[in-house]
Amino acid sequence: MKTEREVGSAVSQDKLWNAMHRYDPKGKNTIAASGEGSWFVDEKGNKYLDGVSGLWCLNLGHGRQEIIDAAAEQMKSLSYFPLTMSHQPAVKLAGKISELLGADYQTFFSNSGSEANETAFKIAKQYHIQTGNPGKYKIISRYRAYHGSTLGALSATAQANRRVKYPSAPGFLHVYPPYSYRSIFNGSPEETDLKAAQLVEEMINWEGEETVSAFIMEPFISGGGVLIPSMKYIQRVAEICKKYNVLLIMDEVVSGYGRTGKMFGFMHAEGVQPDIVTMAKGLTSGYLPLGATAVKSEIYDVFKEQGKDNHFRHVSTYGGHPAACAVALKNIEIIEKEKIIDRVDRLGKSKLSKFKQLEEHENVGKVRQVGFLIGLEMVTDKKFKTPLDDATIGKVLGGCKKRGLIIGKNGDTVPGKNNVIIIAPPLSSTEEDLDFVVNTVTSVIHSL
Repeated sequence: MKTEREVGSAVSQDKLWNAMHRYDPKGKNTIAASGEGSWFVDEKGNKYLDGVSGLWCLNLGHGRQEIIDAAAEQMKSLSYFPLTMSHQPAVKLAGKISELLGADYQTFFSNSGSEANETAFKIAKQYHIQTGNPGKYKIISRYRAYHGSTLGALSATAQANRRVKYPSAPGFLHVYPPYSYRSIFNGSPEETDLKAAQLVEEMINWEGEETVSAFIMEPFISGGGVLIPSMKYIQRVAEICKKYNVLLIMDEVVSGYGRTGKMFGFMHAEGVQPDIVTMAKGLTSGYLPLGATAVKSEIYDVFKEQGKDNHFRHVSTYGGHPAACAVALKNIEIIEKEKIIDRVDRLGKSKLSKFKQLEEHENVGKVRQVGFLIGLEMVTDKKFKTPLDDATIGKVLGGCKKRGLIIGKNGDTVPGKNNVIIIAPPLSSTEEDLDFVVNTVTSVIHSL
């Protein structure tokens, strides 16, 4: 006879619509029961290290009592309040975000990275209308980039497999990314990246600068395969945007809050200050949903002008929830107090850089790593860079899971090129945890 617990699990599996899964009548997903630090335990008692931080968000790991208490205490005093008015946690968090960004920004809160980017697109388009450039409505993004799953964010997402059967909204354009390993250009990685940046300028000219509103980019393309450009690429793109009055939207949803060894990924590129910065995930370390769109003050000022439709007519019922903002403030406090960013930089270099040794393996074409963000591009042969097949990639992921490690890949991204293994452990992982991650992945790949 089935126990009550087993019956509950069966019902959950039958009625729950899992994300990103093909239907399999015999399939059974892992059901997590508890977590501590970088590890979680499933209902069968199996223990796993979460090598992708949930969905790139569990930066401080499970069980941070200070964060849990912050949420509970906030709910006791103010359980909910909309930001059509205001509350202290949102006021304090907006001020802290501006401080962290190193310039004057106003922040609009939402619930997720997708919503943060949707908000940015609306702001950019309205800004240009109210500054005498009503034709500036197009948004440029880069192939392989991921910016979300809502209509506008998905339209900016230049991953063909994600957009199949979901027609894009008008006005979204895509340009070739900085991808030195498979570049269409000749030259060093820095040279090919700068040529990729030049394509941004050419697209603006071909489309007509009077029609282009904004350029959105992740400093490091994450879910699309961990593509890490030279910093001169980011600097050059920023220069191009400024030249043509195109707002630079920096999508820091994955790379923000320490993932790459800086508070924000764009900070690796000296002198770059985005017009708009979007964030989520690491903002709360995943403890509660929260998205944010930070906008330079000079852009925000345009929305203060008097007129019937000059204010930003946008609202989010739960965006900036008091408890979520309290969690974010406590999360940032811990990041600063425990010097998490310095730790990521140090351990990224001393521990996770060991993945570079895998480039000696016949099936590892390229290892890309910055901080606690790693991509292993898997191939069948190094000369032709033929992507490793899905079945073999699955063996690597499955082999790691059998050994107690969960890792990911760039699934449903580019037809025939879902061959990048992705590793992004919690930023609070112990040195022993990181050794386990490196040794497990290395062992499984060498067993192919």
